[in-house]
Amino acid sequence: MILWLRSLVGGGEAVADDFRDTILSIFEAALQAQLRAIRGLRQGPESAPAAPSRQRMSQVNMAFNILKKVHAPLHVSEIIERIQASFGVSVDRESLVSALSKKVERGDRFSRTTKNTFALISEPQ
Repeated sequence: MILWLRSLVGGGEAVADDFRDTILSIFEAALQAQLRAIRGLRQGPESAPAAPSRQRMSQVNMAFNILKKVHAPLHVSEIIERIQASFGVSVDRESLVSALSKKVERGDRFSRTTKNTFALISEPQ
């Protein structure tokens, strides 16, 4: 392999410069990747980035937590504002209404008190 590479690098008339440069670039990229892998193995697992400590929460669970804190029905606009303030997450209005409506239909944790206003089933309406 090395002899073949030397024959290419030697610049014989049969080998064009762009072809030689392409081959050399391929070898360079492969060697750089191998070097990164070796350096990664030397560093070991202790240098691996830590997993985020905060677990992701679904929009429905965020809405549940908000409604649980206030113990009262809230309009979806107010739920979205409180999710943004409490969790720092922007929530799509239509997506949240759709998800909560499906939960209401199944009788799963939520009820609808009026249009786009939701409460927890166990909360007084």
